[in-house]
Amino acid sequence: MGFGSILLKLSLSGGVGLLLGIEREAKHKPLGVKTCAVIAIASCLLTIVSIQAAFDSHNGEFFIRADPMRLAAQIISGVGFLGAGVILRRSNDVISGLTTAAIVWAASGFGIAIGAGYYVEVLVGVALIFIVLSLLPQTLKKVGPDVLREQEMRLNIYVDPDEDINRIIHELEERVTDVKDFKIKGHNEEVKIEMRCTTGDGASTLFDHYRGISKMTGVERVEIEGM
Repeated sequence: MGFGSILLKLSLSGGVGLLLGIEREAKHKPLGVKTCAVIAIASCLLTIVSIQAAFDSHNGEFFIRADPMRLAAQIISGVGFLGAGVILRRSNDVISGLTTAAIVWAASGFGIAIGAGYYVEVLVGVALIFIVLSLLPQTLKKVGPDVLREQEMRLNIYVDPDEDINRIIHELEERVTDVKDFKIKGHNEEVKIEMRCTTGDGASTLFDHYRGISKMTGVERVEIEGM
């Protein structure tokens, strides 16, 4: 394998890694440009070494007993440790980082494919991943099932204890489609209502819900968190 071919493969791998990293950084995810690029380049290099070493050990014969992809096969499982590092369990019991972990795995996969010389397949794969990450979610929210337009959030609402709590709860239930968790904590100064709920109005933002709930009679302050 010539130096030009090796340089081309490593450069293409770096470019693909940069594209995947930019997409993640643009969404402020815990995976950056450098990480994706390093993973893709290193995977490509190990694939090149694995293939070349197999042929060199058999004097370039076409039919060999060694597995040319033996190093590349270990990359997939090894990258899994990096992917596990970006999967987080937040305080509200929501798991995040699964897509980012998949991007780590994809970066290594593209590096392997480029190292093995499958350029067209990588081009198609990168295009499909960007369609899935960028265009598909917005499309599904517009034309997909209603459940995909639901927005889940956690609410902490502090209420004046002299107000009618039943009325406030009824007004809250009219604003959401499904209540999953519900708690009321009260003392002399204020009553705290904790809710984990979903709303089917995908066009409304968390700020819209915050403003609407804040204006309810008897509500002193509101804490809202998207999930």
